[in-house]
Order: sequence, then structure tokens, then C-alpha cells
Amino acid sequence: MEDKNMPKHIAIIMDGNRRWAKKKNLPIKLGHKQGAETLKKIVRYANKIGINYITVYAFSTENWKRSKEEVDALMNLLEKYLDDFAKEADTENIVIKVLGNIDVLSDSLKTSINKTIKRTENNTGTIFSIALNYGGRDEIVNATKQIALDIKDGKINVEDINEEIFSKYLYTKNIPDPDLLIRTSGELRLSGFLPWQSVYSEFLFLDKLWPDFSIQDLDYAIEVYNKRNRKFGAK
Repeated sequence: MEDKNMPKHIAIIMDGNRRWAKKKNLPIKLGHKQGAETLKKIVRYANKIGINYITVYAFSTENWKRSKEEVDALMNLLEKYLDDFAKEADTENIVIKVLGNIDVLSDSLKTSINKTIKRTENNTGTIFSIALNYGGRDEIVNATKQIALDIKDGKINVEDINEEIFSKYLYTKNIPDPDLLIRTSGELRLSGFLPWQSVYSEFLFLDKLWPDFSIQDLDYAIEVYNKRNRKFGAK
């Protein structure tokens, strides 16, 4: 991969855990567990080949509509994932961030999040961001509210607002927009993932369930990206 034009930032909608489990007549929570293992493998590989940023959609603001049993299992898995992977990520020089509204999460999960962020914040490898309780419209509304408060408090002027200023109020501040956005499972939509940030991202939709996603699939995605001609609105 050394001679390739590598995307600096890859974003992934990890779709298909539930369908993977149902196809194998397994409990849904085992689909999510296998998806978490796939994620560890992909993040490690992204760090190995020099991807600067990788951002994944783990739990949306709409996912609360799922059954309490599934949501509880997902939250428990996320907490365990953070506790376990933080140790591995630290030894592999990976930075872990969490994007989204974490205020509504359990105290124990918030503690795990804060410990993970603190533990890995001085690492210098891939910056791995987990979108948790994240919704793109929610992010934009929250940013707008914060801008309005800062205008009211005299911290900024209306005339100063531009795309660069607005971006600094998003969860992804200090993270460049994704070059490549991948969605697994064959679905052809963003489902509220990074709508502001992905306006010039290259999209790749794969008809493969997330637990089956491999490092070879990531290599393929990068190959596809390299064949794209990114014009950013220019002719």
C-alpha cells in the first residue's frame, strides 16, 4: 500500500451486525460482538498502513428506538470494548475519541469514555473516532445553538460566521473531513452520518455485512478511492 495515494481520513458506517446474526441463527448481541472484533482488526490495520483518521458510526440517536434488551447489550458491549481496546490501542499508539452527545449515557459508560480518551490522548498514531449517540442533524442543531449563545455573549459576531467557523462547533472539530466513506450491508444511504463533513467525500457502498468485512476489503476500498478523480466542485 506504500505507493498508493492513501486517504487521510476514512469514515465507516458499520452496518449489518443484526442481519449477520440472524443469518446464522445467533442472538443479535453476538452479531454486535463479532462486529466489535472486526472493528478492532480494521483499526489496527488502518494504523499499520498509515491512515491518519478513521471514524465509525457505532450508535445513532435513532438507535434508542430499538428494544431495551438490544440497547442495553450494545451499551454493555461498548463499555467493555472501550475498557479492553484502550489498553491495546495505547500500546499500538492509537488515539481514541468519542463523537456525539454522551451526557445521556450511563455514568459507568461515561467513565469508560473519559478514561479511554485520557489514556490515549498523547499517542501519535491513527486517530480513531467512535460516533456514539451521534446524529448529523442533531450535531448541526447543537452547533447552531452554541453559535447563537456565543453571539449573545459577544464572543463572535454574525458577520464572522463562515464554513470554517461553523466547523469548529461540530463534534469533529480539529478532524479533517473524510476522504472516503464506506457503508457495508448494501444499504445506499448515510443515515445521518457526517452530513456536513461528507459533502466532498468519495462514497463506497459494499454488499457485505460488517462482521464479514476484512482487511482485504479495506485494501479494495482504498484501490477504488485511488481510481476516483476528486474535483471538489471544479471542472
